[in-house]
Parts: sequence; C-alpha cells; structure tokens
Amino acid sequence: MVDNSTTPASRHASGTDGQSPRDSAPLVELVDVNKHFGDLHVLKDINLEVRRGEVVVIIGPSGSGKSTLCRTINRLETIDSGTIRVDGKVLPQEGKELARLRADVGMVFQSFNLFAHRSVLDNVTLGPVKARGIKKTDAEKQALALLERVGVQNQAQKLPAALSGGQQQRVAIARSLAMSPKVMLFDEPTSALDPEMINEVLDVMVALAKDGMTMIVVTHEMGFARRAADRVVFMADGQIAEEADPETFFTAPRTDRARDFLSKILTH
Repeated sequence: MVDNSTTPASRHASGTDGQSPRDSAPLVELVDVNKHFGDLHVLKDINLEVRRGEVVVIIGPSGSGKSTLCRTINRLETIDSGTIRVDGKVLPQEGKELARLRADVGMVFQSFNLFAHRSVLDNVTLGPVKARGIKKTDAEKQALALLERVGVQNQAQKLPAALSGGQQQRVAIARSLAMSPKVMLFDEPTSALDPEMINEVLDVMVALAKDGMTMIVVTHEMGFARRAADRVVFMADGQIAEEADPETFFTAPRTDRARDFLSKILTH
C-alpha cells in the first residue's frame, strides 16, 4: 500500500538536493501556445512552467483543452503558434530529434495502447531495446523490476488481454518508465477503468510522485489532485483560468468559473 500521508511539500523537502522544484529552471515550458481545430480555438495563449520534480494536475470541464494541452508537450498535437521547450530545448518539428524528445517524455493514455500480440514483458522491453539500444537481457531485468514496482510482476508472460484494465494501465506506466523519461504525461489515465480499478492505478501514480517524478496529469480524480499535486491548473474555454496549490484551490478558488466547477463535482 502507498502511504498517502506524504504531502507534496514534505516530499520535496526530503529531496536529495534540498531544493524545491521551483528553485530550478523549468523542465517543461509553454509560452504563448495557441492551437486551433478548424475554427475552434482550443488553446488560447497558454503560458505554463513545470519544474523538475513537480507534479502539476490539470483539471477543468470537458472541452476546456486539457487533453490537447497535454498532447502538445510531446507533439502528438501540433501547435499553431507559440513555443514549447522540454529541458531547455524547443520542441522539434519532426524526425530523429522529435523521436529523441519523445523518448524523454513518457505518455500514459486513457486507453492502454499496449501491443496486443506481445507479452507484458515484451511490451515493457521493446522501447528500451529499439530506441535506447539497451541489451535485451538488461532491458528484461529492468522491466521485471518495474513490473514489480507497479505490482504486476506475476503477469509478465501473459498477453495484455488476460489482464484487468487496472493491470493493463499499470503495465502502460511501467512501459513509459522503462524509457527513463524526464517527465511523465498522464492523459486521463483512469477514465476507461471500472471504479474498483481506479485506486490501484492512482496509488502507483502517488508513489511515483513521492519518488520525485516530474508529472503532468490530466484527470477528473480530485482526490489525487489534493493528495499528490504541487499545483493545480484549472482550465476553462481553452485558457488557464487559475492555478494554485491544492489546498488554496479547493478551499478558496479565486474565479467564479472555478467555484462553479468545484460546486458541481464536489457535491456528487
């Protein structure tokens, strides 16, 4: 079980370098980012910085641009204007440089996107072997350790279809971790899961946060936002309407839009 009593502040206070993530240069930086789908302006002048080791949770109503924002950070969605930097480097347009950047930016989707015809172990080892040039024996050793970390080590030889949805999503997290990413993106990672499977995935994510993984998480799980986030970013109508630490956001939101959103989701 994950110790959920650890707060973001205590997590970073116990870091090896003694620095808050806000003391360092941003690991992910979006400057004046705009994105259209046809006539629909889905991202409007987005400015956001995420520091190394920081956990930023993005919330907001459906259609507010949350998932699109998440997907622009590894260029699964292109942008029309603005700049995105990861670890100080401008996001490449295409080619080998983009492939290298994507190896540094892990992504966990709503759907698990596992290779159905390959074993769980193969799913986790394929990226390190193909993209990082790691020996297969070393990749398998690392993969087994990661599968143990996310609690599915006994499923290594099975095909994904033999696993529950929660188990498949934990394998997807292990697969991303196998690439040793600098930052992990989570796009509504529990939205496709049955209710009883949600906590087993969130517990893994909380553990990652405690370990200092830089994370950008789009989610409807307000409990996770309260428990693991350093900062909550609230989006509405394609814009960042408000951002604050979880305690401030959930107890004293500044904008009417955020107050209305919270009143609807926290009373059900």
